[in-house]
Amino acid sequence: MANVLYERRRWLIATTGAVLLATPALAQNRRQATPKTKATEAGITATERLMRDSGVLLRVLSIYEAGARRLGGGEDIEPAIFTQAAETMRDFVHAYHEKQENEHIFPRFKKAGRMVELVDVLTVQHAAGQKLTNTIIELAPKSGNKAERQSMIDAMQASIVLYRPHVARELTDVLPTLRTLVTPNEFDELSAALAKDESEKLGAEGFDKMAKKVEALEKRIGIHDLGVFTPKS
Repeated sequence: MANVLYERRRWLIATTGAVLLATPALAQNRRQATPKTKATEAGITATERLMRDSGVLLRVLSIYEAGARRLGGGEDIEPAIFTQAAETMRDFVHAYHEKQENEHIFPRFKKAGRMVELVDVLTVQHAAGQKLTNTIIELAPKSGNKAERQSMIDAMQASIVLYRPHVARELTDVLPTLRTLVTPNEFDELSAALAKDESEKLGAEGFDKMAKKVEALEKRIGIHDLGVFTPKS
């Protein structure tokens, strides 16, 4: 009996040691066997790209807000600032960012039967936003006239009212749900497709160039220093 127990103990010790020695090697093999995904190779995932692009939209809204407030207070501001801000909305937000959502993101929700009503509202709001942007572009050069200036202020304020909750719902509802609608491979393919679309439509370093354009407008209207938004104690 003692011999049986002894042999069993030796077997358990040997087996445990073999497992402990093999575990790091197995983990290393798994890591080596895991291929780089397209999203990893692209350096940014689909949701990260869409969130980043939404940040540009929000920064343009801050330019609108500062401009509307100062114009309403009787200040004279270079009309080109509003023209260029609205052109950024037209070229980057509407023609690029929202087009990606309309073509690559929202159809996935409709196919899955998820958040269909919300997606429909967001799509309608994209079209409404484009109309407001066109109004700002049209009125900015005429903003020396009091009536035209007020109409432009109204369009900028309407854009703010429209887009702040719009973006908030996309960031808190749409994008977190997106990954539940697709497989990991489909998500990687989506990330790669958006990266390719950016390169084709915006060119090399297209996003960085757009962000710098917005930054320059922020500086011209006096809101680039984030500290200006800190409440005074």
